[in-house]
Amino acid sequence: MSPQGRRRNSRQARYRTGDPDLDTTVATLVEQVGAGENADLISELLVTSLRLARDHASRGDLKVANAALKEMRHTFHVFAPYRDAFKISIFGSARTEPDDPLYDQTRRLATALTAHDWMVITGAGPGIMAAGIEGAGAENSFGVGIRLPFEAATAAFSADDPKLINFRYFFTRKLAFIKESDGFALLPGGFGTLDEAFELLTLIQTGKAQPAPIVLLDVPGGTYWSGWKSFAEAELLERGYISERDLALVRITDDVETAVDEIIGFYENYRSLRFVEGTLVLRMLHAPDGAELGGLNRDFADIVVRGEIEKIGPTPAEITDDDHVELERIAFRFDRKNWARIRELINRLNGR
Repeated sequence: MSPQGRRRNSRQARYRTGDPDLDTTVATLVEQVGAGENADLISELLVTSLRLARDHASRGDLKVANAALKEMRHTFHVFAPYRDAFKISIFGSARTEPDDPLYDQTRRLATALTAHDWMVITGAGPGIMAAGIEGAGAENSFGVGIRLPFEAATAAFSADDPKLINFRYFFTRKLAFIKESDGFALLPGGFGTLDEAFELLTLIQTGKAQPAPIVLLDVPGGTYWSGWKSFAEAELLERGYISERDLALVRITDDVETAVDEIIGFYENYRSLRFVEGTLVLRMLHAPDGAELGGLNRDFADIVVRGEIEKIGPTPAEITDDDHVELERIAFRFDRKNWARIRELINRLNGR
């Protein structure tokens, strides 16, 4: 048995109901469903449900857990056929009118990205969301809606479009946006847009989400994002709540071509990363050669806690998971703190 298999079995052995008869029933059910390599995780999901019953969780708590899990399952199912497609999430005000220059800016952004084979994810409502779908076309769009009494879904989707999902909870909807997107574009908006901007930055700043391009797009002469940056510099940076490098996680522009270049350029060479037994592995089309690797070790030594940045082949864990084994790799022991520096490293790998 592989080390990964032993770890999975060990975790499964630790996380049980504590009732031998129930645990046997769970194991039998998991075997019957044919969960394969994921048997440990399916078992834990069932055990968690049984533990909720044993904890005498209130009906209200059970409703939250039940609805959230069902929404996540459906979301994973909807996006599964499109895993290999690059996707951009577009955020902005639902109150933006079709004659507003921001509406046209959003529509042009979506059209330009679909020309590069990207798909678009929006909140499926009016305003900026509708503009994104119009620009991309419904066939290239996902609608990740929220059930609100005052916000109807855009007419850009037909009611039976399988790529239209309506969520009860904001937190499961946000999970869908973050998990399924390879890049993000934010247009001016209200509390919801700012909430999405700050949560997205928090997740990437702390390494809880994969690094991704973030564009804050306005129209020529617009002051929304420049005002946001002034606030961030005066009230966050000057007080030491963030570092100067954290602001480099976003690109502020009023030009659609610049926004498109920022988004697609992020994946010019770099593709993804994951941790394998404490080592950070970055995957890309072409790994740096010897001289370039020496430059990386010189310029990024501050985030390497032990050893050096090295070019490696696929790790055993990645081979077991069939995790992009066709890509080239570099790896090092990362300090797990300075994620803005990882963005700078990715820029270097992309020749930017």
